Amino acid sequence: MTTRQLGTTGPVVSSPALGTMGLSGAYGAVDEDEGVRVIHAYLDAGGTLLDTADFYGSGHNELLIRRALADRSRDDVVLSLKFGAMRGPDGAVAGIDARPAAVQNFLTYSLQRLGVDHVDVYRPARLDPAVPIEDTVGAIAELVAKGYVRHVGLSEVGAVTLRRAAAVTPICDLQIEYSLLQRDIEDAILPTCRKLGIGITAYGVLGRGLIGGSGAVTGGRAATPRFQGEHLQHNRALVARLEEIAAARGCTVAQLAVGWVAAQGDDVVPVVGARRVEQVASLLDEVVPTADELARIDELVPRGSVSGDRYPAAHMAALDSER
Repeated sequence: MTTRQLGTTGPVVSSPALGTMGLSGAYGAVDEDEGVRVIHAYLDAGGTLLDTADFYGSGHNELLIRRALADRSRDDVVLSLKFGAMRGPDGAVAGIDARPAAVQNFLTYSLQRLGVDHVDVYRPARLDPAVPIEDTVGAIAELVAKGYVRHVGLSEVGAVTLRRAAAVTPICDLQIEYSLLQRDIEDAILPTCRKLGIGITAYGVLGRGLIGGSGAVTGGRAATPRFQGEHLQHNRALVARLEEIAAARGCTVAQLAVGWVAAQGDDVVPVVGARRVEQVASLLDEVVPTADELARIDELVPRGSVSGDRYPAAHMAALDSER
């Protein structure tokens, strides 16, 4: 595994990071013991960056990570944590709360569930339209000063918001969807991050399972346009074009896709999910595409060729990064 720094002010982490959302039911049930083994397999392979959120499984994911880290050194792990997404008791989405008082409240409970005295990167999951971003990141900066947080991050925000936030406090990274199928950040968001010294932690690098996955439309995928009807048929055919390159290289399509994201710059860290131990070794087996392979990939899967939005309409309308 390679290491990269999150922006110019953030920690040095392993690449790729391990995304843990799938270990708490996002794509179907996962045996909790297997979830612990997945995290252990990643750490044992030299991984350091665990990406989670307090709303993954409504706290379940944090408790799972606590269990997995019980016999590990806290200093060997970088915990990146999102907050702010509200949930009802039935799991329904209930908005975003990123008020300063809520920031402190969310972190208090997360520290307890995780069993740690600080988190390394703390970020609002989405922009709260009712709260100026300056207030939200200012509240996180206060937690940095008190030692409860090490670095401030952001998630799914646009270039204007990035500049406003960075004027208040250093931002180490932006977590945002970036993959062969989703490249819109290349217009304004990625250049802005680079100008400000903000790194990218790229989630969705496998298109939530479109690239190299089983193809099963489970969990949250069912509500996503890209997994519906003609969109799904088109996208499966699009991804199948990558098989010729992967076969020639002797790797999987998923490995090729992760390598493509990592090749977009040393300031980009792919976040890759795994639900089974055997997936960890495969996804951590780094593939570095050649210049010729990158050019061929762009020919086969050109930017904008994916069909369907990446989220349902209401979700898309609420994304600051899509404005």
